[in-house]
Amino acid sequence: MFNRMTGAMVRSGAFAWVAGLLERMDREGPNLLRVLTYHRVEWNHVQPIPTPAITVSPDAFAAHMQLIQRHYHAVSADQVIDAVRGRGTLPPRSVLITFDDGYRDFRSQAWPVLKALGLPVVLFVPTAYPDQPGEGFWWDRLHHAVMHTSRHDSLETPAGRLSLRTVREREKASLRLQQHAKAMRHAEALDWVAALCQELDVPSSPPAILGWGELRELASAGVTIGSHTRTHPLLTRVSHVEARAEVAGALRDLERELGTAVPILAYPAGAFDDAVVQILQEEGYVLAFTTARGHNELARAHPLKLRRVYVGPRSSPAVLRVQLMGRLTGPGRAYLRSSRG
Repeated sequence: MFNRMTGAMVRSGAFAWVAGLLERMDREGPNLLRVLTYHRVEWNHVQPIPTPAITVSPDAFAAHMQLIQRHYHAVSADQVIDAVRGRGTLPPRSVLITFDDGYRDFRSQAWPVLKALGLPVVLFVPTAYPDQPGEGFWWDRLHHAVMHTSRHDSLETPAGRLSLRTVREREKASLRLQQHAKAMRHAEALDWVAALCQELDVPSSPPAILGWGELRELASAGVTIGSHTRTHPLLTRVSHVEARAEVAGALRDLERELGTAVPILAYPAGAFDDAVVQILQEEGYVLAFTTARGHNELARAHPLKLRRVYVGPRSSPAVLRVQLMGRLTGPGRAYLRSSRG
């Protein structure tokens, strides 16, 4: 009930008026950077998707972008790099729009909106997956196999005995299996998921990740393509040798396929530590983005530990407006925490 009450407060017309007043009164200086994190803009509601918590609707995304265009200055990755290097200054109310993972719905659902509004964007891509049939995020492959297998009996797994009789039971089984895989080391999880998908005997799903031809098309149209490593491991749960191969290899992939590699990275699942930051510095990265919530005063922020504002399915335009302001406390802040989904 508390969340419903605070949600109603944030969505009210009175709140919108107060938010507008605070925005007009805001006199923040330059070089304060807000960074938005999106993953998917999903339009197909026929089949359950494996990642509802990181998905926003097309209508919500369009409303978010209209809000940014009206009330903020959308900046490019190059502008942020210049500001970090002391070669330029970001205007007040700067926002960098970012997308993680490189899903195909970025091109079909998000990019047309961004292009029409003239808003720059960064797309972080796991560079081992474009144009690789049967490859991609292990959770997507696992979900597809569980939901589409012809089996209707129970599945014996290390996560327990899981029923496959109904769609609801399959969704629960997929979630249980994903939770089990998350506890494994990255290479072990990949091998285990591959073996399970083979056991369930389901043809590979259509590619979920954009191909290199599509990425080149987006890059030529103005989208900044950044690194999301090669295979999306948690960089704190692989060896330093593996972490270096992931981040250095991603830059080589981008250079080979796009002709240039912008030295920026989004940490998979936000996982980093001092050793990982040191590796990025040695490999020439200039910016790296975490999942830690907040804004960045570039004069003080570490450029390889930049904070972002997560945008999920419960992030209404009013909620996003407050997240970008960063001023609300009490019930409103409690609601914003719950809005991550």
